[in-house]
Amino acid sequence: MTIGGSIALIIIGAILAYAVNYEFSGIDIRLVGLILMLGGLIGLVIGIVRLASARRSVERRPPPAVREEHYYEDLPPGYERRRQY
Repeated sequence: MTIGGSIALIIIGAILAYAVNYEFSGIDIRLVGLILMLGGLIGLVIGIVRLASARRSVERRPPPAVREEHYYEDLPPGYERRRQY
């Protein structure tokens, strides 16, 4: 369960426990709300612990080699241009 899902469960549970005054026969809405809030709280704690214990390693790699290509209009000294027949 993610942290966002846990917070959503806490919010839904709080709404059911404190804001709803409707009664079903055989179901206590306040108890359902408290159970959802408790489940959301447990999920939130587990999510935070997992996030805190996760190791974040950064690989230090050398930058990739850069290949430079030069195109000369005029050839540098010492190079001869091939004659085309």
